[in-house]
Amino acid sequence: MVALAVATTFTPGPSTLLAAASGTSFGVRRTIPLMAGVAAGLASLMVAASAGLIVVLEAVPSIHVIVKMLGSAYLLWLCWRISRMAPAGDGPGMLRSPVGFGAGMAVLLANPKAWSMAIAASATYAELVPDAMVLALVLGAVFAMAAILATLFWCTGGVMLGKRLRSAKQWRAVNLILAGLTALSIIPLWL
Repeated sequence: MVALAVATTFTPGPSTLLAAASGTSFGVRRTIPLMAGVAAGLASLMVAASAGLIVVLEAVPSIHVIVKMLGSAYLLWLCWRISRMAPAGDGPGMLRSPVGFGAGMAVLLANPKAWSMAIAASATYAELVPDAMVLALVLGAVFAMAAILATLFWCTGGVMLGKRLRSAKQWRAVNLILAGLTALSIIPLWL
């Protein structure tokens, strides 16, 4: 279970790239609310999946399509935000504050890949932990901790990258690359 949590949370995706972008521009301390939101969002998904979300999604498949559409739109909006990030005080129209807890939670709830991961983990471990409530709590705790570690890892990488950026042109290039990678992470959701 821990191996699955680490493997799925540390791979690049919208939340890890958002953490890296925020770390680059704002540092670890100011990115903590985002990281907490990502962890809370993933824990919520794990609890919901273990409590029977899969039954609802199988009964009403159009919900999954709606979630993908809304999630894709939200992730594209986050791409725009990433492209506008800059160090505090740099450039008119640039964001001067990081996205917070709500955005961290929303990025997980809007990400169909995270939903699929939650449902797969719940189905995989349902036989090992027959009590649905215990399974929900264990999965929620394990995946929340993995999400905290993963976003901290990516945020720290962003901080290290940010220390090497010397010009507004370099900042803009990195932000556009991170925004582009986040946008590209949407494509597999539709395959």
